[in-house]
This record gives sequence, structure tokens and C-alpha cells, in this order.
Amino acid sequence: MPFKKLHADIQEKLSDLDITLPTPFQTKAIPVIKSGANVFCSGPTDIGKTTTLILTILHKLKCTAVGNAPRAIVLVKNKEKATELYDLFLKYTKHNSLRVYLSHEELHIDLQKSEIFEGLDILISTPVTLNKLLLANGLSVSQLKIFSVDDAGFLTENAAYTALLSITRGIKKCQFVLYSEKLDPKLKRFENSFMEYSKKIFV
Repeated sequence: MPFKKLHADIQEKLSDLDITLPTPFQTKAIPVIKSGANVFCSGPTDIGKTTTLILTILHKLKCTAVGNAPRAIVLVKNKEKATELYDLFLKYTKHNSLRVYLSHEELHIDLQKSEIFEGLDILISTPVTLNKLLLANGLSVSQLKIFSVDDAGFLTENAAYTALLSITRGIKKCQFVLYSEKLDPKLKRFENSFMEYSKKIFV
């Protein structure tokens, strides 16, 4: 069972939330993501993709704060999605030391740079904002372990697609996991850049 092989703190939190059984998608996806491979995860809504994203990141970071630079980045479409995901992460990190930071286009870049400098573990951001932070030397990706994209369909838009390619050029030795309703041909093109040797999970 995938949940039984997750970090003990995660199992305790799932129990508190009365989540006892993984969905069929989670049964397939969690072991593959835990293996460290780059993964395309595709399937309809309400199969547990976002929960899988959160659980696998918490497991990868061992539910413990380390250092100051982000070890996980989650990319989302816009401020609304970023805020929604941030609130979900807080449900799971309430009783551990992991630091989650919310970044979006309505926050001044200099303010974000100063707050990020104080230290974080998980950064949730939008493509254009994340790219601006990197171009402004406001973010180190040297400690990055996992980079996930929630509802990745928005990456078919040119601005987001181009921003992500720019972002990933500077990231080395990191696991990438993209979650989407379907594997659009434009998303599949990422196999030629940062999603090399990727595995695919379809439900």
C-alpha cells in the first residue's frame, strides 16, 4: 500500500484527516514518483493528483526543514491556484517544521526576494513570477530535489511554456513531475529538455 511506505509523519496526518485508502491513481503513481524518476501523471479530476503531489513532496523532504534554499518547487497557473494549493499544504505541514512560501505576480519581487532569503523548503509560484525571481537572483535552486507542476495544462500557453523552459535551464539534478488531465503533445515536447527518460502514469 503506497500510504504505508510514506514517512511516518505523513501517515499520522492522513489518519487525522480520515484518509485511509489510496485512490487507484495514487496506488500507481506514488511508488513511481518515490523512485526518483521524472513522471508525467495524467487523468481526470478528483482522482487524487493534487494530494499525490503534496504527499510525495513531503516524503521527499522527510517532513523536516533543512537550510534556507527551496528543496521543492510547485508551479501553478495563477495566484488563485497558488493560494489554494498553499492552504492545502498548510493542512499537511501544520505539525512539522517544513516552511511553505507563496509567490505570485501581485507581490513585489523585492519583497519576495527578502522573504525567500529568510529561508523556506517549499516554494509555490507561477511561471512568470518564478522566472523573474531567478533572473533577479532572488532564488537559489542549488538544493532543489523535486519540481512539480499542478494541473499542467496551462503550460500549453506560450508565455507559461517559454517561462518554464527558461526556468529549467538553470536546474540540475532535480526530479520533475507534471500532473495534468491529459498528456498534450506540447507537454510531451518537454521530454526533449528537462523531462528526459520520463515515465508516464495514465488513469
